[in-house]
Order: sequence, then C-alpha cells, then structure tokens
Amino acid sequence: MNPDIYLMIARDVIKSNFDKSCIDKKNLLLHHPELQENKATFVTLTINGHLRGCIGSIIAHQSFIDDLISNAQSAAFHDPRFPPLCEEELASIKIEVSILTHPKSVIYDNRDDLSQLIRPKIDGIIIRLGNRQATFLPQVWEELSDFDLFFSNLGQKAGIGTNPLLYHPEIYTYQVEKFKEI
Repeated sequence: MNPDIYLMIARDVIKSNFDKSCIDKKNLLLHHPELQENKATFVTLTINGHLRGCIGSIIAHQSFIDDLISNAQSAAFHDPRFPPLCEEELASIKIEVSILTHPKSVIYDNRDDLSQLIRPKIDGIIIRLGNRQATFLPQVWEELSDFDLFFSNLGQKAGIGTNPLLYHPEIYTYQVEKFKEI
C-alpha cells in the first residue's frame, strides 16, 4: 500500500472541516482493505517545524481508518494545548502519521537499569503512576535526547513531577512506523 494514502486521509479529514466535503470511507476501504485492521495511530501537525497539534491512541481499539480520522480531527481542532486550527493555517501545516506497535511493559529495578533498557529514538515511552499517564512518541527523543531530560518532561506531562522515576512508575515501550509530509 502507498503510505501517502494515510497522509491524504488525514489532510482530507482536516480540510473537510472547512469545505464540508466528506471522506468516502466505503471507497477507501474497497481499494485499501488494510484500513479495516485495528491500529493505534497518532497524528502530529506542525507549522514551520513547530508543534501545532498532536493527538493519538496508545492502544488499537478501532479500525485504522476510524482511528486516523478521529485523531486527525482531534489534532487539528481539539488538542487542548492549542486553539482550533483555522482555515488560513491549512496550507502551512505538515502532517505526520505514526502507527504504533502494541506497548510492552518494561521491568526495571532503578533509573540506571531503566536507562539501559530504553532505546532512544526507537522507543516511544508510556509512563503511568496510579491514574496519571502520559506518552512521548519516539520522535520526541530528537528534541529531548538526554534520558533524564526526556523523563523529566514526560513526568511533568503526566503530572507526576520532574523526577518521576523516584516513584518507580510503570513504564511501557512501543515503536512507530511514521509517514511525514515533506
């Protein structure tokens, strides 16, 4: 399958909010039956290299096409860190679609042990402590390449604080296959 279809679907979903067009799911599924498989996706939007929205699913719970449609809409219009995308921004956004593998629990004893088990730029990380949870895609390692800085920011995102490993939270890893507009 041509992965450009994933990017096209995401862009068409966002565009349809402005021009009131519809995504022809039936036709897409007819020509791309793999879109029926359950997949977990993230859709990331950037403008001039700066984050403009990023929403996704950690666990596959619906068809690839439905997850992609939902996350494209959410990244553009419902990311609580940003105002909804406006029509003038549509031509400037770059879209990235990430397809996630199933998360795997990481068993570790301490910070040093964990640092040996994590593969920067390969592993996406989920941190969970009680009912608090957050994730960073593997792409975040490009900006936060230092292990401690990465986990400090992830801990803040989860609301656990800047030294989350002090509490020995649950850690899960996953990998992504990503497709990006150039």
